[in-house]
Order: sequence, then structure tokens, then C-alpha cells
Amino acid sequence: MPSQSLSDAPPSPLRRHAHLCWTLAALAGVLAWDAGGQDLALARVFGSAGGFALREQWFLTQVLHEGARRLGYLLLLLLTLGLWWPKGFLRRMAARDRWQMLVSCLLALALVSAAKSLSATSCPWDLAQFGGVARHVSHWALGVRDGGGGRCFPAGHAAAGFAFLGGYFALRHQLPGVARWWLAGALLAGLVLGGAQQLRGAHFMSHTLWTGWLCWSTGWLCDLAAGALRRRSAASAGATSPDGQDRHAAGSADCAAPVGRSRADSATGETGETGATGETGATGATTGAAG
Repeated sequence: MPSQSLSDAPPSPLRRHAHLCWTLAALAGVLAWDAGGQDLALARVFGSAGGFALREQWFLTQVLHEGARRLGYLLLLLLTLGLWWPKGFLRRMAARDRWQMLVSCLLALALVSAAKSLSATSCPWDLAQFGGVARHVSHWALGVRDGGGGRCFPAGHAAAGFAFLGGYFALRHQLPGVARWWLAGALLAGLVLGGAQQLRGAHFMSHTLWTGWLCWSTGWLCDLAAGALRRRSAASAGATSPDGQDRHAAGSADCAAPVGRSRADSATGETGETGATGETGATGATTGAAG
């Protein structure tokens, strides 16, 4: 038997579960940042008791906030139109992958928005340390009010970049090179937009990191669900395909063949017995005539 080539060898367990490993490693990193309590220390670099000097800075507000938000809406619109009229690399994607790309993005945005609406955590510029009235309360203190407006965790604006992380999972099946570039672009966009809000005092760094992890995990889970659906559809198609019917018919014919051969052998035996009886009778008659 020829030896199995390296390219045909099954992937190692670590390679098969690479995305799970990355997800858990990122979660550990975000939890480590939370445990270190560095949010306030980093916010103090850009803010003081008088507030945040860059809160109304033109480039941060008009380009990296308003402009980036409009660009995110435009990209969502293009992905939606690409379901029926794909352009560029979308034309090289299967329709199911284009759907996965859009749905994972929308689910990530919905998840971040829902979490924000339920959060009691206020923004840095609302805290007394930076000229506001609220006190600093960890976002892990669920239900504890800090005296501010709340609804600031996780970072909503960073999701305008991170939400597109799910596109990496949809692209990697047929366009792995494009998928890597897409992943790098979504990560960079999310970090830049989250960093801009950090400079303005709108969010802590932990808000941005949690948004990135939630969006990545949403994209990964969507990919797992899409893969399960593909396997289920393939199994159903295989059970009802013409090839499957042909194999069933061939199996039925193979089962019927021994029965047919048995009947033929039986008929042949009966013919032989009849012939032998006739020959015996003829011999007797001849003997009688000779006598």
C-alpha cells in the first residue's frame, strides 16, 4: 500500500481547533486587562478634572466618528446589494457565503447594541474624575448604578469596524488570501475607531476590547452554524440524488439475481429429469419390440 503523502495527512488537533484556540486566547487577554484595572490609568493620559481636551477635536469627531459611521453603513449596503448583484471578489463567493458574511455582521451589531442598552456603565467623560458626576464602577458590577447615564459598555462605535470580522470566516472557504486582508482591515478599523473614542473620553479601552471579542465570537459561531447546515444539506442531497437511487436499484438487482439463478437452476433440473425419464421409456420400448 502506498504511503500517505503529507498533504493528505489529517490536520493536527491544534490546527483543527485553531479558531477556538484564538477565541479563548483573546478572551484570556481581555479578562487579563480587566483584572489589571488599567482603564482609569489609560484614561488619565488623555483626560483630567477639566475633561478631555480632544473631545470635540475636528478629525476625531467628523472623520473618525461621523465619517467612519457613514462608511460602515455604506459597506453594509454594498454587502446587501452583493447578495443579488455581486461585484469584485463577491462574484467569486458562493451565495451562501455572501449571506453568511452579511448575517454575521448584522448579528454582531445587534449583539453589541443590545448589550449597550442593558449596561449601567457610564462613559469616562461622565465620571467625576474627568469633570462629570458619576463614580467609577466596574462593568462587572451588574445592575449597580454609577450615578451617570450608563449605556456605554461595550463600545458601539468600534463595532463599525469589528462587526465585519465575520467576513473573514465567510471568505476563507474560497478566497483565503482575501480573507486574511479582510481580517486585518476589520481589526485595524475597530482598533482605530475604538482608540479615537478613547482619546475623546467616550470609552475605556476595555469597552473596545470586549466589542472586538464579541464580534469575533459572533462571526466564528455563525461559521460553525453555516458549516453544520452545509453538511446537513449535503447529506440530504446525497440520500435523494439520482446516484443514490441508482445505487439502490443496483443493490436490489444484486439481491434479485440469486433468486433468478435459483429458479433457472430449478427449471434446468426439472428438464433434465424429464429428458432422462423419456430416454428410459424409449429404451424399454425398443427392448420389448426386439423381444
